[in-house]
Amino acid sequence: MTHDELRQLEGARRRALWALASLRLGDPNASDLLAILDDLDDQERNDTPCSDKPLDLIEVRNSVSVMRHNSGIDTILEQTIPQPWRERFHQASIGSTRVPDGPYATDWDKFLTEWQREMQHVKNHRAAQAATS
Repeated sequence: MTHDELRQLEGARRRALWALASLRLGDPNASDLLAILDDLDDQERNDTPCSDKPLDLIEVRNSVSVMRHNSGIDTILEQTIPQPWRERFHQASIGSTRVPDGPYATDWDKFLTEWQREMQHVKNHRAAQAATS
């Protein structure tokens, strides 16, 4: 997958997740958003070589280097974030404050925590959809 394709895929995922966040469980409008997320997951799976197992959140968190900035703030080295996580973080962080050397480590931690919440929210929507089918 090219960088532009990954950027578009993760931008679409982010928009779908944000839209889904505003819906109550069982809302019929969630089905279209869940279908979009399914399609994006399929695209990602189809582009990943069979030998590459997706990293889980703990592996992703542990792979990223935290650096102490001379201002006293911890930052992360973006190049140590494996794809597609780097692009996911970038899409979720558009407009966030950062230092020239990299994003704040606290923003990275918040992103990972929020990702877990979002994935649970998606799972809850799927369960609600299955219960009404």
